[in-house]
Amino acid sequence: MQNLEITPIGKINVNDDGMFIELEPKYIPALQGLDGFSHINVIWWFSDFDNEEMRNILETPQPYKNAPPVMGIFATRSPVRPNPIALTTAQVIYTDYSKGILQIAYIDANNGTPVLDIKPYTPSLDRVETPGVPEWCSHWPKSIDESEDFDWENEFNF
Repeated sequence: MQNLEITPIGKINVNDDGMFIELEPKYIPALQGLDGFSHINVIWWFSDFDNEEMRNILETPQPYKNAPPVMGIFATRSPVRPNPIALTTAQVIYTDYSKGILQIAYIDANNGTPVLDIKPYTPSLDRVETPGVPEWCSHWPKSIDESEDFDWENEFNF
């Protein structure tokens, strides 16, 4: 199997003014036509967890309070994975097309995190009307909007 080469298109900037995606100048033209999309899918790199040890962890002891005693890493949203790739749906607050900066409402990435790609969120491809989930997490919010007020701290064992 061949190795893949991935080049970040920008980075996450978290500061007192909010959360932003700052694109490398050469990728600014790729923002054309993004106006009107309220949300984007941000593909980013869990750079803080990118080392050989973390990439070789395939199971984890009960990360969620009601979960099975051991879970495979692919059944979690953990940053510890064979390829530390992350996906977050983010609301776009403002886009500065001349500077290549998108202000977003929230992303679960740290300041300086590499951004690999941005795709528009489109309900026809990204939304599932009646997704199935295991019983242990069936009480979790049904949308990003509902997640804002949910007590996530009470769900994790870390």
